[in-house]
Amino acid sequence: MLTDNAYLTAIYIYVGAAIVLLLYLAWWLGRHWRPGWVTLVVLVLAALLLTPAYPKSGVSTMAPALIVAAFQIATQGVDAANHALRPLIFMSGLAIVFALLLNVTLFRRRRVRKPPPAKPARPVVRRA
Repeated sequence: MLTDNAYLTAIYIYVGAAIVLLLYLAWWLGRHWRPGWVTLVVLVLAALLLTPAYPKSGVSTMAPALIVAAFQIATQGVDAANHALRPLIFMSGLAIVFALLLNVTLFRRRRVRKPPPAKPARPVVRRA
């Protein structure tokens, strides 16, 4: 069984690695994609990686819900993983809504207004 310090160390390492992955992915995708798409991918991935869940009933520690759901589905079936899938689906939906709101407000494309055409200069007529 894990001690309290080992459990906290494992959680810190997991969350730190997930944050580094998300920052790197945002930087790399930001060079190639539009900001709205980058926000959507990074927020959904953050929801999948960082959502916690209890591994089973009666346990006081938490684990990443994606890992809990994967192990529960692999060993006991989908019905046993419902307690981990519900928060994953909720947080993913929340990430999609938040990304859409950011895309509509902060990352929307602005129309480029063309300046009005310059009036041609009147030719200077010199009188002799």
